[in-house]
Amino acid sequence: MEQTDGALAQLVSLGADCDARLAARWPVIPVYRDGGADGRWLQQAADIRLVVTSARVGLSPRAVARLPRLQAICSWGVGCDALPLDAARARGIAVSNTPDVLSECVADMAWGLLLAAARQIPAGDRYVRAGQWATQGKFPLTTQVWGKRLGVLGLGRIGQAIARRAQGFGLSLRYHNRRPVAGVDPAWGYADALVDLAQWADFLVVACPGGAGTRHLVDADVLRALGPQGVLVNIARGSVVDEAALVALLQSGALGGAGLDVFEHEPEVPAALAGIDRVVLMPHAASGTRETVDKMSRLVVDNLVAWQETGRLLTPV
Repeated sequence: MEQTDGALAQLVSLGADCDARLAARWPVIPVYRDGGADGRWLQQAADIRLVVTSARVGLSPRAVARLPRLQAICSWGVGCDALPLDAARARGIAVSNTPDVLSECVADMAWGLLLAAARQIPAGDRYVRAGQWATQGKFPLTTQVWGKRLGVLGLGRIGQAIARRAQGFGLSLRYHNRRPVAGVDPAWGYADALVDLAQWADFLVVACPGGAGTRHLVDADVLRALGPQGVLVNIARGSVVDEAALVALLQSGALGGAGLDVFEHEPEVPAALAGIDRVVLMPHAASGTRETVDKMSRLVVDNLVAWQETGRLLTPV
């Protein structure tokens, strides 16, 4: 059954093609064009039935309270910590995200960061470009990846995609989750405690959801357990890692290295991290490939169309 007509508040652009698809089907309020910072779009609250947002931009519970006829929130991205899930459930507002289509790209980035941090590839690149190879000789020794031990925090879709790649590098694998995951490779061991996983692992990849329930889950004790030869990789949310503890332990040498795509207060990044060669930094770009961005944008539009035509979302949260 087709849903009630109404306006669509678009907090983020989905790219030219998908923006055109939205505009051809709904009266669109293009909030993203003026940043939406002053909330003027909420003056049209009575007309708004649909909201398009993203995992980074989100939508506040306060805004939801001002949208009396809101039916669905469709978010670009997989993270839900910036989405008003409780407020939406309380009012029967449907919420979707874009899972699956980004898992493989994010897993690629996790492995890119792991290899780059362990082998210090960016530092080696700078060494060659600065002429230091010719003047200072051999580059310092780095850490082997092949045959080591990989720990994965969070064995959801992305965590499993990361884990599958471990076989190609001859790694042993264990993971920590709220509970063991049914149906996965029996060779993947389950660790009841995160600190025990870190103690066992040479590399620890953070792939769990963000939000209050996982804030600083990777704390100083976990990082110390990973140790002076260990490498932390975070492609999840910056809030999962105690960033102050991370910086302190990297500076002291108590942690071997890190590959980071996300940060606790992004886009602000601690200046100290930029000065450590054993650290590789990316600007929250794990899903940022042309192919994946296009798939995510199309899935947002497909969710909206499905909602309008059937009253059901394709990928509900």
